[in-house]
Amino acid sequence: MSVNRLRSALVVAGAATALLIGAAGVAPAASAAACPSRSLCLYEGTNFTGDMFPVTSLNPSGTCVSLVDHGWGDRAHSAVNTHNNSAAMFMNDDCIGGPYQVPGKSSLPNFGSFTPESVWVPFS
Repeated sequence: MSVNRLRSALVVAGAATALLIGAAGVAPAASAAACPSRSLCLYEGTNFTGDMFPVTSLNPSGTCVSLVDHGWGDRAHSAVNTHNNSAAMFMNDDCIGGPYQVPGKSSLPNFGSFTPESVWVPFS
């Protein structure tokens, strides 16, 4: 193989690698888009990265969900609320105390030091 062909092959390989790395950077947006409608989706990482835990209420008055009971205590660091109504997160396991609101049709990319132990979600 000539030196020019080798250089061309390396340039093409480098460009393909750059495209793959660039595509991997789009994953957080795709993850947030994967949240089912009328749900509160909690993400393990900030900016909607990592594992996702979707929460939806089947109870007409809404429901409290213990994140601890589902293995998600202290794990959530960002959220997407695809419901029209607000959801609420709590630092305890039973939805009591001052809530951290997640307004309807909104997202929170980073909770800071807040770590929810339970969430209240409206009816679907």
